[in-house]
Amino acid sequence: MSASLPEPLLHAAHCHALRVRSGPSPDPAPWPGLWIEDIAVPATDPLAERRRAAELARPSRDPRSVLLRYADGLTDLIVVAPRGRWDRTALTRLAAGQPVAPSDAPRAPASASAAPPAWGLGGEGTGTAHVVALDDAGDEASWLTALAVTLRRYDPGTRPVIGTDHGTFTVEPAATLGESTPTSATGPALTGLLFCDDADHGCGHADGTALSGEAVTRTQTGTGTETEYVPCLAPPFPLTVSLLRDSDGLRLRCDHLGSHFSAEIAARFVRHLAHVHRQVRHRPQTSPDDVELLDDAERARVAALGRPPRPLATVPVSVPGAFARVVAATPDRIAVTDGGTALTYRELDERAARSAHGLRARGVGAGDRVGVCLERSAELVVTLLAVLRAGATYVPVDPAYPVDRLAHTARDAGLGVVVTRLPEFPAVAGCARVTPDELVAEPRGGRQPHRGNASPTPPSPDDPAYVIYTSGSTGRPKGVVVPHRNVIALIDATREEYGLEAADVWTWFHSSAFDFSVWEIWGCLLTGGRLVVVPYFVSREPDHFRDLLVAEKVTVLSQTPSAFAQLLDVDHADVSVRLVVFGGEPLDARMLLPWFDRHPERSCRVVNMFGITETTVHVTEQTLTRRLALAGTRSVGRALPGWHLYVADPAGRLLPPGAAGEICVGGAGVALGYLGRDELTGRRFVPDPFSDGPMYRSGDLGRLRPDGRLEHLGRIDSQVKIRGFRIELDEIRSVLLEDPAVRSAAVLVRRDDPADAATARIDAYVTLSSGSGDPARVRERAAGILPDYMLPATVTALDALPLTANGKLDTAKLPAPAAPRPPGRAEAARTDAAGDLTASLTEIWSDVLGVPVDPDDDFFELGGNSLSAVRIGAALRARGLPSLRLRELYRHPTVRATVASLAGAHEHPRT
Repeated sequence: MSASLPEPLLHAAHCHALRVRSGPSPDPAPWPGLWIEDIAVPATDPLAERRRAAELARPSRDPRSVLLRYADGLTDLIVVAPRGRWDRTALTRLAAGQPVAPSDAPRAPASASAAPPAWGLGGEGTGTAHVVALDDAGDEASWLTALAVTLRRYDPGTRPVIGTDHGTFTVEPAATLGESTPTSATGPALTGLLFCDDADHGCGHADGTALSGEAVTRTQTGTGTETEYVPCLAPPFPLTVSLLRDSDGLRLRCDHLGSHFSAEIAARFVRHLAHVHRQVRHRPQTSPDDVELLDDAERARVAALGRPPRPLATVPVSVPGAFARVVAATPDRIAVTDGGTALTYRELDERAARSAHGLRARGVGAGDRVGVCLERSAELVVTLLAVLRAGATYVPVDPAYPVDRLAHTARDAGLGVVVTRLPEFPAVAGCARVTPDELVAEPRGGRQPHRGNASPTPPSPDDPAYVIYTSGSTGRPKGVVVPHRNVIALIDATREEYGLEAADVWTWFHSSAFDFSVWEIWGCLLTGGRLVVVPYFVSREPDHFRDLLVAEKVTVLSQTPSAFAQLLDVDHADVSVRLVVFGGEPLDARMLLPWFDRHPERSCRVVNMFGITETTVHVTEQTLTRRLALAGTRSVGRALPGWHLYVADPAGRLLPPGAAGEICVGGAGVALGYLGRDELTGRRFVPDPFSDGPMYRSGDLGRLRPDGRLEHLGRIDSQVKIRGFRIELDEIRSVLLEDPAVRSAAVLVRRDDPADAATARIDAYVTLSSGSGDPARVRERAAGILPDYMLPATVTALDALPLTANGKLDTAKLPAPAAPRPPGRAEAARTDAAGDLTASLTEIWSDVLGVPVDPDDDFFELGGNSLSAVRIGAALRARGLPSLRLRELYRHPTVRATVASLAGAHEHPRT
């Protein structure tokens, strides 16, 4: 035999094999050195199958022949040799007992060093082979084109580099498939093509010529035999596809690394590749952008994957109709608790009836929209229910909104009446302002009663229940119109799964202008629970919020991740909730580890729910565990009963599991559209290709997993470019969150000169674990992980990330970034003696607000807000100075007045 091959060729990835199955045992004489083993079971026995698999996975430096003889008289002759020196024709001759010399021109396969792609969903284990039968071989060029088109559909942002035994190639996009031409390429190859379909078992180049050193003479291996060609004992490339022909016919085989690709993704990929290749061969005039990745059967399978695991059992009814059933069942149970106020279901129903009468007396009737601009309170619940009982639609607006936004909402929604106590609510033509007290008093003029004072027709399940305004990427806020039946479907989809019942105590934490409040209010009241109003100031002071949860014995807690991060910063051991529901924004599951330390899974269920205002609050559900939190899962779970989802490319075509695209939602939660925005409604609410009714194109990026779970990947437009590099801000945020000192993080791009792209830089904001951490060290650690072009220019430490009224991250209120400091300097600054209280507070205000501060400057005129106030209070406590509560700063908005207040509180502490 020949000399030993180089060490790299000893790996199984560089060897191939031929298995010949025959009847009676052949004469072993022609095979010198043949290993013969008798297996005392039939050829179909699992033991025999394992033995064959072991021989087909063992590499060999020189040709190796093994004859396995089974108890049923069948045999398997297995011949293994390195591909670089013995081609398939040589294997066939060796299987016939003929001596074959190695090639004089060994070929070294390309390196398989490409990193795992996100769409591969790889993990533990080893890959398995997947085979698809073919009816058309094509040539190497057609398969390279099909591979490039398929890879681009899976990952449009990555140039496909395809490895072969004779170099690496790519196929640049052309006008048509027929004009696509493979060209040489450099770089690590994620995918490899082993093309072997010469009629005489040779392997041809794209130009049809035989590869160097390969014979092309067919050698018969005998009659009555079956042959199986194994192109590689282990994949030489992370995803290796092989075209081959043996006794089973023409086949496309896929071998893969389990670390790069899950078995399900690899199996689907080879099916999609075969479908694309048929189009390359038979529709060469097709543009690559118009190629269909999925055939009809595959589209049906993928569409079914986004369906929920259990059906929705619901009977459409209006919200007041459903509420009336709860009142009838438990009239004396407490429905709402607001500080010292407690309303039973009967009292809530009666007050809502009186307020509804007041609305009707002011001309409100079916089809009207009523604005509700009240602080979070029991009377706000009464008012919302009253609007619905009057047959109208409520339009909630937050009293904290700027006057201009309030006026825009009133005009855009065509409000005839707005219920508010806000003296500053702007005067809008045709819109009458009324307080809750005036609703229950006798009207004194105003609009004429609607249909006299007759009882209104009860709202239909298909009538709009509310209009909630959401901000878009550009322009003014837009109103989302949601009918009663959607709210009922949401409650019915979750009631049984989460055991929602009358014994539950819910928090109402979020603004009524944020659709998360729909879940909190009606989720509680339509299942007979008790709703605890969380006052605004309490929602912004984590220790007070914790105390409320404990005192009220709350069992169901709904939170945005940003708000929950603040609760985690205080001792929460005594909180006894049984269910925590996350929504409103993406969740980094690793932040939950401190919660699981105190609240094990057996005592508290934690659920992450992805949702959209346009699809009625929630779409999916994922129960989280410590294991998932440790893994940093991005799964938001499967669709709720009655909801379903797809992931689509920009052309609206379904994408397979693993590929990232736009999340589209259909089913019971899809809203009626945008109020007065027919053109926008037509673009975003489109016909559902697989079900009756519309589906909503969310603008969110996601991917389906093979088990039907959805991974939420942020907004489609979250990618940015810095100095020509495409950057995903969520990736930088993820690296920051991996730092043990970082509790939460936000990343954004700023330009000092909006017109000059060269001034763009990345700024990061972090909240640090109590008593530890230095932003300079956080940046230093990130520098060891991120490439230079992704490293934040600044890392600014905050005591809390600013939140909108809806509890989401408010990027507009992030302060100017802090200049980078060397490690240790920040800690020194915190411990530096600051003199008297006035000097200390002036210094703290200047640091928090980022501007020079005089003792008589007004906090709010300097740009201060509630989160700035929280930071000031934390800075005071860190220096051992008297603490400052948020409402005290509102009353004393200057340094001098604040100092006087703190001094008075210190001299006369409350008992």
